[in-house]
Amino acid sequence: MTQPRTAEITNVPSEKPRSPKQKSPNPEQQESPTQKLKNSPWPPITAPKLLYRNQVKNSPTSPISKTSSLPTTSSPSVALVPSSLTMAEITYICKRTVVSTKPIQPGKYHSFSVLDHLMEKNHIRIVYYCKSWGEKKAGEITVSLRESISEMLTHFPKVTGRLIRNEKGNWMIKCNDAGVRMVEARAKGSVEDWLKSVDREKELKLVYWEDMIHKPYFWSTFYVQITEFEEGGVAIGLSCFHLLADPICATMILKAWADKTLGQKMVSPPFFHPLPPRRPINKTSNHKPYTDLINHYKFSIENSAPFLDANHTHTTVTLSFSDHMVQACMDMVQPISAPKKPNPSSPFEALAGLLWICISKVKGLRNGLVNMSLCLDQRKVLGLDKGFFGNCMVYNKVYSNGLEEHNLSKATKVIGEALEKMDNEGIMDLIEWLEHNDSQSHPLMNNCDLICASLETVEPYSVDFVGGFEPIRVSYYVEPVIGIGQVLIFRAPSYEGPLGRVVMVTLPKDEIVKLCEDELILHLSPRILMGVARNYA
Repeated sequence: MTQPRTAEITNVPSEKPRSPKQKSPNPEQQESPTQKLKNSPWPPITAPKLLYRNQVKNSPTSPISKTSSLPTTSSPSVALVPSSLTMAEITYICKRTVVSTKPIQPGKYHSFSVLDHLMEKNHIRIVYYCKSWGEKKAGEITVSLRESISEMLTHFPKVTGRLIRNEKGNWMIKCNDAGVRMVEARAKGSVEDWLKSVDREKELKLVYWEDMIHKPYFWSTFYVQITEFEEGGVAIGLSCFHLLADPICATMILKAWADKTLGQKMVSPPFFHPLPPRRPINKTSNHKPYTDLINHYKFSIENSAPFLDANHTHTTVTLSFSDHMVQACMDMVQPISAPKKPNPSSPFEALAGLLWICISKVKGLRNGLVNMSLCLDQRKVLGLDKGFFGNCMVYNKVYSNGLEEHNLSKATKVIGEALEKMDNEGIMDLIEWLEHNDSQSHPLMNNCDLICASLETVEPYSVDFVGGFEPIRVSYYVEPVIGIGQVLIFRAPSYEGPLGRVVMVTLPKDEIVKLCEDELILHLSPRILMGVARNYA
């Protein structure tokens, strides 16, 4: 495999850009990895130990309840994972700059769409957990991944570029092959042991991120972190500036990286082109724009609150719904009086309705539902290729007028109605309105409502770094999370069945436990993968 052209090694935990005229350090004068480990200013980071009252009978992946019946007085209680207990220790070894294997021709630039600009205040974090492959010694997996990422980056010039301002003052990418930052780390224990006790705080230690420094030209918009576990397994973290990519794009990068690691051809190469114009057949003189979608964005832009780092008050729980659990939820959606129809709602609609009701009750609403906005990938609606590289996630508000009771069927119905209105005409109306009203002041799109995002098109478990083995687990984060909270729904591993879904819910810490004890959640009995410990009386 082709070696990376350059690999700048540093052992500092924050960005310290070199002057463009400054030469790379002499490799002979650099510290060895062992010396760097001893001299590294990175503090050791510990992860929690998840304890159960009955560890023999209740595995960390056991359901909340043993049956699908409604809870009784002997139903289990849940508690947040105690962060003071330790299981594994992470040691950060170094941070590198890795570039593509082939230099990029000078003079190339990439501009951003109006959908890109709206995500300027957000960033994405993804963590993939994989088994070890082959009989590799410590550090060999990292070396292999470091080589293959350089091969992959050749196809993603937008990823290795740097931000500059255009004549209008908006961001654009200069494709100068400045590279991405790679952090290398080691952790004690095995990846399986880590997963038994991980929580949000500890998991985010596996995916490095730095906010933009005062000199953006030196700031990397993408970071990767490779953490090898001493007793087997590896965690691969990717973080990026949401301005450049949505979760679909980020997964596309990981898939291409995995393909190159296995020496295979890239299955889904990226396509860099603008958003499509309105179809000529749809340009009518008497066309009336879809105002609900436009009004939602207009309200978000005009009422965007000042950003406050509220993530410290939030935590995340990850729930795994198997095929039969999702089917049961979809059956619950149908009105009792109505004739049974095969799959009247999609898995996303049913689970979104379920979480909408449960979170509303957790928030203390006895009648009515909290404000909620849906977020979906619109590549297919706009006729774009799956490999389109750029933001294509669109938000739409769900109106709960008249929903005075916690009725799952009615809640799911209004969600379906909101999704139906997000057609090609409506999305193009929004894009054209945004282009005519674009400004340098962009809102934080997830600062008002409960955000429920569908990542149905992501297919995270198709990313295979090992060869014949899908990831053990995958986590997605769209940061920051403020306001009411956030729900991310994506496909589960293949063994959970075609309808299986993973749901990551981020709420204030005191509400997570209440959510897991809700009777509707207990009735379906999803597995708790991360976030709370189950304690049985």
